[in-house]
Amino acid sequence: MTTIPAPKFRRLSSALPFWLSLALLPITWITAVYGGWTLVLLPMTTWYLFSVLDYFTGLNLDNADPETAEADLFWYRAITLIWAPLQIGTLFALLWYLARTDHLAWWEEVLLMGGFGIVSGTVGINYAHELMHQKPKSERWLADILLASVLYSHFRSEHLLVHHRYVGTPRDPVTARYNEQFWRFFRRVLPACYVSAFKAERAMLARKGRPWTDLSNPFFRYWTLQAAFLLAAVLLAGWWGLVLFAYQALVAITQLELVNYVEHYGLTRKHLGGGKYEHVLPRHSWNAAHRASNWLLINLQRHSDHHYKPNRRFPLLQTYDEHDAPQLPYGYPVMTMVAVVPRLWRRMMNPRVDAWRARYYPEIEDWGPYKRGTNPMPR
Repeated sequence: MTTIPAPKFRRLSSALPFWLSLALLPITWITAVYGGWTLVLLPMTTWYLFSVLDYFTGLNLDNADPETAEADLFWYRAITLIWAPLQIGTLFALLWYLARTDHLAWWEEVLLMGGFGIVSGTVGINYAHELMHQKPKSERWLADILLASVLYSHFRSEHLLVHHRYVGTPRDPVTARYNEQFWRFFRRVLPACYVSAFKAERAMLARKGRPWTDLSNPFFRYWTLQAAFLLAAVLLAGWWGLVLFAYQALVAITQLELVNYVEHYGLTRKHLGGGKYEHVLPRHSWNAAHRASNWLLINLQRHSDHHYKPNRRFPLLQTYDEHDAPQLPYGYPVMTMVAVVPRLWRRMMNPRVDAWRARYYPEIEDWGPYKRGTNPMPR
């Protein structure tokens, strides 16, 4: 691995590959205008094109200097800042357009909004994830707006207050268990994440001597933003517009939880006794160094480092080799497609989880409590 010097980050050319996601917006409009076979363009671009590009571009094992100054990252931050207004503007414009044209059949409109849900889930929620970890309030607000547009605002509370603290333990809903099928995981995490997020915020307020009804509870902001989006959908496109809006949100949420499923499948932190667990290390997340899909996902696949250093901006995230972190065989686009086929997923990933356990925790003889999630809750 080599270290990229800081001056390179000041150039727009070095950041441009991460701007490829912008091409998804004109593709969305091609689909809206022409319908028919063009309805496959969005899933083909996000799931398949970047998988093919991964094959030809290979792995990126270079690491940035983690001490690179914030000012040097302008062109990298810019894409995350402009995406929110572009996505929201496109979403509302689509609903307005579909309500005033009749060249698409109802099922074509559903497929179109499902395709846009892939965009708002693959790109939008991912950018919200980057923004919610940053200090400026303006960036956290953009994250809230993006999450509200897919009716998943509580993800911010759950991710920051629960997932990062309890990853790899029974208290983290989105650490997928060994042999847990995705669709079972999906049914489990939808209510579990909402409840855990609300409880985490309520507990924070209680420590300050305030009730959950205190207006500083971010859930009031979440509910208000989501209600505003639902109302806007109805005003722009009627009740059918509300159905289309909700469907794109469902597809986006499914995309997010597919990624959550892949990121930590079968990886658990060692229980030290008495509800104490080892600290989070790079070994507790699957790492993927595939170049092209990391362009699309702004280095989300360097997830081992993200959990190790959560506040690092995406261009500074480090990649690890197999000595420090477990490696996925393919990038997220391929892995999420495999994840919905349980037998194929188990055949691909269970041997890797078994090898991870033997490599890092040879002293653990009984993995039953880890597999079933029955270890004591962390203190």
